[in-house]
Amino acid sequence: MRWSHLQAEATQSADGELPLHLPDSAVRTFETPGFAGMTFYEIRAKSIVNKVSGESDVPFQWTVNPYRGCSHACVYCLDGDTPILMADGRHRRLADLQAGDEIYGTERQGNYRRYVTTTVLDHWISVKPAFRVTLADGTSIVASGDHRFLTERGWKHVTNADPGHGKRPHLTTSNKLMGTGQFAPPPEQTDEYRLGYMAGMARESQGSGSGFRLVIPEAEAVDRMQEFLAHFGVPSERVAPTASRPKAGGLRSRSRSAQAMISNLIAWPVTPSDDWCLGLLAGIFDAAGSYGRGILRIPTADKDLVDAIELSLERFEFDFVIEDRGFACFRLLGGLREHLRFFHGTDPAITAKWTIEGTALKSNAPLGIVSIEPVGQRQLYDITTGTGDFIANGVVSHNCFARGTHQYLDLDAGLDFDQRIVVKTNAPELLRRELAAPKWRGAHIAMGTNVDCYQRAEGKYLLMPGIIEALRDFRNPFSILTKGTLILRDLELLREAAEVTSVSIAVSVGFTDPAMWRAVEPGAPSPNRRLDVVRALTDAGLAVSVLMAPVLPGLTDSAEEIEHTVAAIASAGAVSITPLALHLRPGAREWFMAWLAREHPGLVEVYKRLYGPGSYLPKGYQRELTARVRSAARRHGIDPGGTGRARRLPASISEGRAAQEAASLTEMPAVLSPAGAGSTQLTLL
Repeated sequence: MRWSHLQAEATQSADGELPLHLPDSAVRTFETPGFAGMTFYEIRAKSIVNKVSGESDVPFQWTVNPYRGCSHACVYCLDGDTPILMADGRHRRLADLQAGDEIYGTERQGNYRRYVTTTVLDHWISVKPAFRVTLADGTSIVASGDHRFLTERGWKHVTNADPGHGKRPHLTTSNKLMGTGQFAPPPEQTDEYRLGYMAGMARESQGSGSGFRLVIPEAEAVDRMQEFLAHFGVPSERVAPTASRPKAGGLRSRSRSAQAMISNLIAWPVTPSDDWCLGLLAGIFDAAGSYGRGILRIPTADKDLVDAIELSLERFEFDFVIEDRGFACFRLLGGLREHLRFFHGTDPAITAKWTIEGTALKSNAPLGIVSIEPVGQRQLYDITTGTGDFIANGVVSHNCFARGTHQYLDLDAGLDFDQRIVVKTNAPELLRRELAAPKWRGAHIAMGTNVDCYQRAEGKYLLMPGIIEALRDFRNPFSILTKGTLILRDLELLREAAEVTSVSIAVSVGFTDPAMWRAVEPGAPSPNRRLDVVRALTDAGLAVSVLMAPVLPGLTDSAEEIEHTVAAIASAGAVSITPLALHLRPGAREWFMAWLAREHPGLVEVYKRLYGPGSYLPKGYQRELTARVRSAARRHGIDPGGTGRARRLPASISEGRAAQEAASLTEMPAVLSPAGAGSTQLTLL
């Protein structure tokens, strides 16, 4: 970022970081959830109308940027002790997670949101004001005010933003969170637990022949049983499966003394303890239990085991039925909430049996919010995930992001960009003075070309109304490019300006894939909300264009995604669509390529070949992209030249022609076929 036009004589350090203090600036922080952890440098600028360098190929010469840095970035965080549901079914403290860990998230599939495995992409620490959210079932979570949870009415922040500014959906005691509720703690591996586990395992898995033999192919159970035997001084050796008997692997101990010791170890206690019962349930589930399609069963033909299992389940208040299948088969009731309580509370060794992949997010757990209480400043932890969410102590929690988006040209991707915002508080009055200057000739002024002028901070500083009023009063043509929805606040002013001068509004919508949006633009409103902005502005009589940017090679440039995005843009009422492929300027390039290597390694060499040492894609790719978007625009009734809506054909002819043209489109090179949605937020343009 360049600060030469500011009154404060601030310079950047060699690594591009903004100094901690700008001379002659008022440094402010706001103790509100919406701006926690951010610093605002309120300055009085020397100039506000900036001339674009002649070396730039952007289609405008003059800009107005009331902000440097962007508060669009969202940072969500939880207390480090929060248990997170791992992909193996167990849970681990948030503070102990690392990038690369596999955990559970959710994604919508058909009519339901379902549990799916995802990856932790980043993990870091922040210090913020924290709040304790307590639910009716006793679940307690400490989170920042910015954090979002999934409720029965959609995603909601823990607290509202600053009163009167930037209101946002937030939790109240009338909300219910989605999920299963708090996780049960794992059992301690006491001697009693070990004895119960070995008893359950040996009763169902002991093979025939001399000595002791445990027949079970799953390595996790074999490892645990061997470890437990060794703990009590019993030697054992592993038995490898054979080609003819692939399920005959396990453990054996040939000596009579070892066999006698094992017989004593697995004998029923006169008065079983809680730990023994937990171990028994884990052992018998590993030996004979099954879990699939939301059904947890433990079959046994051993009458002694029937009594022991029944006793153990009742002791821990599990609801169950015993099905008669010629043998007893215990079926655990209560759905996923109780199934997870069983797995976490007993801790079977074979985690492959725990999988909840694809299970619908449905629960009758009492997860109504009882209270939301401030608990002061806390050290909190953030993660970035592939699905945009994760499971925190049994409830669905919104994904946390490592760094803020910077959405437009020539801007640093570092943390300072979203945490230290320079606000030109005198922008409206300064603009009036410069528009009145004799040397000013009324040239077109572009806004939102560096950072979004309708970022979150605008809800607090209210600079844009004064800027639009000045442009209206001087009848100066202007344009606004935004991803924000706050522009609708100034709708009446925009209409007034459009009556006396040329007003151009463009909304950036690069794609409509919700997974990709969560991955690359999490700090910006969703594509659907931005299309709602297009619709509202159009309904108010304003001509709105859409900048279809950025198009990501190999990720969002498929024929299907382009067709779907153009159709959605056309439906919203846009008068034109301008596609723009991803630019990789220095600074942005290094970070994007690191993300690409982590998430889509197969595309790294493709991007290197396409971009070479430069920042732009080959002209051939850009021409092909433009041609495909224009073709789709014509099919959906938008004049590619941007002069207005095209003549609509009768529906039957239009649909047939659309299918025919879509089928005949020239595809992008095969190496750029879609590679799936990304998994963290990116530097875009």
